[in-house]
Amino acid sequence: MSFELPKLKYAFDALEPNIDARTMEIHHDKHHAGYTNKLNAAISGTDLEGKTIENILINLDKSNGAVRNNGGGYYNHSLFWEIMSPNGGGTPSGELGDAINSAFGSFDAFKEAFSNAAATQFGSGWAWLCVQEGGKLEVCATPNQDNPLMPGTGCGGTPILGLDVWEHAYYLNYQNRRPDYIGAFFNVINWDEVSIRYAQGK
Repeated sequence: MSFELPKLKYAFDALEPNIDARTMEIHHDKHHAGYTNKLNAAISGTDLEGKTIENILINLDKSNGAVRNNGGGYYNHSLFWEIMSPNGGGTPSGELGDAINSAFGSFDAFKEAFSNAAATQFGSGWAWLCVQEGGKLEVCATPNQDNPLMPGTGCGGTPILGLDVWEHAYYLNYQNRRPDYIGAFFNVINWDEVSIRYAQGK
């Protein structure tokens, strides 16, 4: 069974002005589609065929660059589209809100830690909020298309929020102003979806 490019649940222009329509279109239809097609090619005829993307990444042979890069790219973007919404923003409540306050002291302190991880990731990569078994939260960053499911990435746990800081994710609108893009991301976070993923991950 081949992996399929997931459809967006909102229009390309739905996240404007925070993320522009042209960036969304290229990011989804070109970049994510490319990772999907190359992942399918990389696993075709191997024992990875038919496995879930999570299973592939958790048991990844990191020397397999094609599966590492394209499997990561497929998974990371699939998460990214889901945790954004035209009706996003605000602050999380309930269990997730309590867990953020417990781990970081306050939502503002979490926002600072997450934004710093995204801003200081050198070159291309991702910033993550991960949940460990038992519900503890952690912020980290990974290079390129690596993610916390992969062995030895230094974060561990299950990613429930991820921010793409590759230049293709923001350069048309923000040029080199990555901090402005990071700030805008908080206006479109779908905290309801992140809360569901927190409950499943813990």
